[in-house]
Formats: sequence, structure tokens, C-alpha cells
Amino acid sequence: MADKAEAGEDRGTAEPSSGISVEQPLWRALTGYRVVTLGYALAVFALGYGDYGRPLLGVGYLALLTAWTLLTLPNVTSAERCTGRFLTADLTMAVGGILLSSLADPANQVGPTLPSIWVAGPVIAVAIKSGWRWAALGSALVGAANLLEDGHFSRSALHNVLLVCVASIAIGYVVEVARASERTLARALRIEAANRERERLARDIHDSVLQVLAMVQRRGAAIGGEAAELGRLAGDQEVALRALVTGQRQEGAGGPPPGAAFEGLLAGERHAAPRDPDAEIDLRTLLTLAAGGPGGPVTYAGPGCPVPLPADTARTVAAAVGAALDNVRRHAGGPAGEPAAAWILLEDEPEEITVTVRDDGPGIPEGRLAAAEAEGRMGAALSIRGRMRELGGSARWISVPGQGTEVELRLPRQRGRKDAGR
Repeated sequence: MADKAEAGEDRGTAEPSSGISVEQPLWRALTGYRVVTLGYALAVFALGYGDYGRPLLGVGYLALLTAWTLLTLPNVTSAERCTGRFLTADLTMAVGGILLSSLADPANQVGPTLPSIWVAGPVIAVAIKSGWRWAALGSALVGAANLLEDGHFSRSALHNVLLVCVASIAIGYVVEVARASERTLARALRIEAANRERERLARDIHDSVLQVLAMVQRRGAAIGGEAAELGRLAGDQEVALRALVTGQRQEGAGGPPPGAAFEGLLAGERHAAPRDPDAEIDLRTLLTLAAGGPGGPVTYAGPGCPVPLPADTARTVAAAVGAALDNVRRHAGGPAGEPAAAWILLEDEPEEITVTVRDDGPGIPEGRLAAAEAEGRMGAALSIRGRMRELGGSARWISVPGQGTEVELRLPRQRGRKDAGR
């Protein structure tokens, strides 16, 4: 019993990584139950003391039971402390007390056994520790001892045996279901954390490595010769890396290459941003850098007073704006190759900050964004929407064919101040 119960200890008694445990309140309740039922057993014995044929035998057992219960209270505070050896000894104490009852009361003048309802405690401990199967075995042992002590298998004895058996099995089953739910929750939290980290890495790759490879491909094709071959290899690596980032396999290296990263924003922002993530940055400074980056003409408009945000928040918003401007430069140009004009509008309201990036390009055809995500081109989904979602904000695209595109970035003011720097 000891070895097998300890094997059950490894099956799922460890507290889940989510930090949530429905099992701990059961251990606390069991600790209180053992103390209360010990007092009840002592009171029942004291009231019927004169009816016992060998009262001193009962006194000796209850003294031992009292010492055992008080000394082993730490063992029933957690699954780790409730070992298989302890459960075996605890059940032995319960079964022994039941069998001693017939010796202490040979004339059967007292109804309850010496340990009385305390015997349910060890069975419940087995149920919480090892599940309903071991609980059924433990309750069967206690039930057999009760029926043997009763002698003639009375209705009340059978009722008590069935009650303990059903209760312990039900508790064991509920505990197993709760543990399975905790493991599922912990696994879901780990998957969510992994996905968030993957999205963060994908955004960084999109804003750096992928864009550099695209620039090498474009410059190589323009220079020609050996540089053209180098550009072709860079294009192949770009497609392969996009497939790795998005978790999709893509055949071949075709498709239009993306433009270069908005390097002016990223480089200038790194130099302007303080090292302390809790410090604040004026968002206007970073957006001014964005307006002065490479590409077509960009006009910035914003409030006259500072718009301070935590350093990490301001960097993230500025990077999202940079990604939006990079999309303007790559996709919104005219048919002759002339760059599209763009505007950045910063609005600082009491409840939220809104940054709008507009262009006068041809607009985005309906369904183009969804198709781009399906093809593995994750600039809008990861570099813009993903960043704003992590800050608790949102990104929205408004586009009319022939009338340009508007990207609206919204960040709740309170969220931006308190959470984004973490």
C-alpha cells in the first residue's frame, strides 16, 4: 500500500505551474475534520464510559489516537507531506480502533466504535492523495472492519459503510478531475506564453532580419553580376525565414519582396530612448523621428504639450507607426514609382492616445490583409496589430480604393501608463 500510494503521489499531486490549486482547500478541511472528529470520539467515550466492559482499553487507545492525530497534523496539510507510509499507518490506526471496540465493549452496550466517525478521515486522505480507486480500497478495508466488529451486519452498519465508501470515491473522483483541469490550464498557459514569445520574436525578425534580406535582394538585383546571385540567395532565405516565423511551409522563392525596414525610426529611437524602462519618453519625439525617416514625404501633426509614456510603451507604439509607414513606402506608391505622401496625427485625449497614419495611395483591396497573413506576410498582423494588442490597445485599417489608407492605433491612457512597461 505504501509503495503504490507513493507511486500515486507522482501522478499529479504537484501544484500546477499556473499557481492555482483546488486541492489545497481540501487538505485544510481534512485537517479541521480530524481535530473535530477526535473531539467527538472523546466526548462519545466519556458519555458512555460506564457502559464499557473494559474502559481502560478504550482509554489507552483514545490516548494513542489523540497523540497520533495531533502529531500528524502536518502530514495532512499537503499532498507532498501525506506520504504512502503515513496513509498506511493512518488506516491501520482506524481499523485497529474499530476492531478494539468489540474488546473494550464485549456486551455491545455502546453503539459507536472507539474512533467513531474519525475513521472517515484516513479514507478521505487516501481519496485526496491517490484518487478514487485507492479511496475505494481504503473504504473497503474500513467497511470490512466495521462489519466484522458489528458481527450481525445490521442495517445501520451497512448504511455507515456505504456512506463512507460513496463519499470517499466521490471525493477521489472530483480530485482527479480537478487535477486534470489544473494540468490542462497550466499547459494552456504555457502554450499562450510560448505563442506570445513567438509573436514577439516574429515582430523583431520582421523589422530587422527579413527587411535586411529584402534590401540585399533588391540592391543585388540592381547592381548585377555576383551581387545579383547574392541577392537571389538573400531572397530565398527571406522566404524560408518567413515560413519558419509563421509556422507555414512555402514552396519556392516567388512573390514580391518586401521593402526595407524603417531604419531611421528604429536607429533614432534606440539612441533617444532611456535605458530605464520605468522612465517616460515624450511620444512626440519618436513620432517626429518616424516622420523624418526614409521614404516619401511624411507630415507630422500633434499636440503642443508633451505626451509622456513609459519607455517600453513609447518604443512599441513608435515601432508600430514605423511599420505602418514602411507599408506605405512599399505598397502605396504611384504607378510611375513616385512615393506616396503620408501623414502622422497624434491625439492625446484624457482616456486614450490615438495615432493615425494616413496615405494618399491607391488603397488596400478588400481581403488583401487577410490574404497577406495567409501567405505568411505578417507585417500588419505582427508588427502593428500584435504590438498594440500587447499594450492593451488596438489597430484598425480603413481603406477606400483610390483614396488611400488610414491606420488607426489606439492605446488606453491608464493601460499605457501602468502595464506596458512591465
